[in-house]
Amino acid sequence: MVRGLSAFDGDLAAFRAWLFTIARNRAIDQGRARTRRPVVPVGAAADLPDTHPAPSAEDEVVALDATTRALARVATLPAVQAEMVMLRVVAGLEVADVARLVGKTPGAVRVAVHRALQTLAGTLAQHPRARTDREVV
Repeated sequence: MVRGLSAFDGDLAAFRAWLFTIARNRAIDQGRARTRRPVVPVGAAADLPDTHPAPSAEDEVVALDATTRALARVATLPAVQAEMVMLRVVAGLEVADVARLVGKTPGAVRVAVHRALQTLAGTLAQHPRARTDREVV
């Protein structure tokens, strides 16, 4: 992003779309790299103590936060719908920008986001206090 910043020309909405395009592409690249070069502990590295200590009280509070629950519910959607909801609702990108990012038409994005939000609303109506996999009991 820093390298291309001097060449960027546009308003705030265009900047946000440009920024999320870069972030999305970097995330995709990282995912691909992880599958190509999986980390496998060998020898003494496998005998190292667990580096993931029990969650602190602060971590438990964060896990119970409404935002965490909402993101966990979004994660239950099909991947394409979840991505569009995150870009459109959470990131606040315009429909046209989301459509360009995911390679769909603006109409398809509007319909997919609408259906995804209806699905989430239905899930909440059926199970308003249901716990998600990510919540701490």
